[in-house]
Amino acid sequence: MRIDLHTHSTASDGTDSPAGVVRGAAEAGLSVVALTDHDTTAGWSEAVAALPAGVALVRGMEMSCTGRGEDGRPVAVHLLAYLFDPTNDAFARERERLRDERTVRLRAMAERMAAEGLPIDPDAVMAAAGPAAGRPHPARALVEAGVVGSVNEAFADLLRTGGRYYVHKEDTPLPEAVRMVAEAGGVSVLAHPRASSRGRLMDMNQIGELVADGLGGVEVVHHDHGAADQRILRGIAADLDLIVTGSSDFHGSNKSVVLGEFVTDPEQYDRIVASATGVDVVTGVDVVAG
Repeated sequence: MRIDLHTHSTASDGTDSPAGVVRGAAEAGLSVVALTDHDTTAGWSEAVAALPAGVALVRGMEMSCTGRGEDGRPVAVHLLAYLFDPTNDAFARERERLRDERTVRLRAMAERMAAEGLPIDPDAVMAAAGPAAGRPHPARALVEAGVVGSVNEAFADLLRTGGRYYVHKEDTPLPEAVRMVAEAGGVSVLAHPRASSRGRLMDMNQIGELVADGLGGVEVVHHDHGAADQRILRGIAADLDLIVTGSSDFHGSNKSVVLGEFVTDPEQYDRIVASATGVDVVTGVDVVAG
């Protein structure tokens, strides 16, 4: 049983459609795949409708949050939310606010680049991005314009946190986000919390504090986590009895990682399913049976 619990589609900043993600999961030999687009559930319906027989879909989301950094200052943190009720009012309102923040920020970044003479059309960038806009959208525009050679190059320089064209957005305080997921019947898992290549790290002591808010687990096996990072996170998870996951963080052609490159142990996956009360896992058989 192969389980990948972190993927992105064109509903946010991936390059494969939601249908393409679930079909790709079947081709990769996955038994379970989670669709976790940034701050949106927009891809859920398409993914369910296209779900191949024999593949189970975990409906989820990756939420933009603000945690406490190792230096005590605020730091960007991502939270994976699985199997929550999308109709929960408070959580739905917060997702809408986050998407608005994304849209405003993307427009500001694109206009700043155009104002400084880069061959970027802000309107075209916005049209391509849709409601769950992310930095990969201007990054792809920079690649297409020949300004950089790859999305990774754009992130490493022009669009990195604190970089020339980076614009801040107001994300959800991490404890509040964890509580929202729990109140919506979902299970929350910290996404790549030791990914130092992305910038400053959150204070690992905050993980223990979040247990009281309802934190469910920690993403341990990830392409941005080295062996030492994984040991640290496994130790924290064991001490706090948290779920341990492994995931590809698939973004299609925006990243070199492939579906199923990193996976979650079935026993850990079962803990997520047993803890969730928001929505059920959907299988391809369920879809075919109607």
